Parts: sequence; structure tokens; C-alpha cells
Amino acid sequence: MLTSTKSLLALAALIVGLFAPLVGAEAAMATRGPTSQPVGHFDFCKSYPAECGLNTEVASVRITDRTWAVIMEVNSSVNIGITAKTDQEVYGVPEHWAYPTTEGDCEDFALLKQYMLEREGFPRSALLLTVVRQSNGEGHAVLTVRTDRGDMILDNLDQRVLDWTLTPYQYLKRQSERDSSKWVSIDDGREMLVGSVR
Repeated sequence: MLTSTKSLLALAALIVGLFAPLVGAEAAMATRGPTSQPVGHFDFCKSYPAECGLNTEVASVRITDRTWAVIMEVNSSVNIGITAKTDQEVYGVPEHWAYPTTEGDCEDFALLKQYMLEREGFPRSALLLTVVRQSNGEGHAVLTVRTDRGDMILDNLDQRVLDWTLTPYQYLKRQSERDSSKWVSIDDGREMLVGSVR
């Protein structure tokens, strides 16, 4: 009986640990309106037109045991399975957005996570490529998953899936939830302290 109780307590601790980032999650990011589409994403849309365009539904992901497990698994498997390299190292050009097979940079990680989650039945309108600025001033790309518990971030620099307000980034712009080929600017409340990436 003691072993069963210990097992149940261990399982409960694991579940609490997995859902810890959701405790006190803030509201969704505020967006301000249309902004420029990253050049790399524009080229990606020319190569993969079926992945860009109007979304048939606008919905968020309901967090359940299953959906949370899928989100965690996709984030972890892509972060472990893909080796981080720059576009210059992989393609010989400064910027190239593509689905990675063995190596890629931040937006490639985000694209693959988006692709995998959509294949798991998540609505495309809830899986948004997002451009941020790191604390060192460099640009970075992550995947935002819009959920009923706030906007969650899947990041190749972090194995955790965190509420966007708990990450160390300034959020600049992301895909529109209505049209995957359009982008909107983000108002994260910290813009006055740090300049934006153009």
C-alpha cells in the first residue's frame, strides 16, 4: 500500500510540475494590427503555398492532459532531434526558412513544431510563428500556441513550454490567426524600454 501511495504522489508531483507554467498564466498577447511579413517567411510561402493563406477556423487549443502532453512531446522531440545551425552554415545564405530534417536555425525549429502540431489536429490559427528580440538584442523566432490558458511558447532554446509572459523576450510580431501569410505587431508592454526589430 505504501508503494502505491508513493507512486501516486510521484505521479501527482509530475503532473503539477508539467502544469506549473500554466499557473497564473496571463491573458493572450495584445496585437496592434498589420505589419511586415519576414522576408524568409515570404519566400517560405512561395515554396509552400498550402501552408500560407486564410485559416478556415479561428480557434485556440483547449488544454487537456492529452493536448498538453502532445505540446510537450513535440517541443522536446524537435529540440532534441534537430541540431541548431545558422542558415549560413546550412544553406550558405543569411536567411532561409524551411522544414529541417537534421539541422536548422530557430525559425526552422518553429516551422517543424507548427507542422507537427497541425498534423496532430491542432488548428493552424492557434499555431503562430513569432519573432522576438532576445535580451542580447538579437532576433529570434519561436512558436506561439494560443490556448484557453494563455499564449504558450515553444522555443528551441528552452525545453520548457512557458506562458509568454514568463519568457525573457520582447515580443515583436507574429502570424495573424486569421491568415497564415499575414503578420501582426505585438504590444507586450515593454516596447518603450527596448527598440524593435524591423
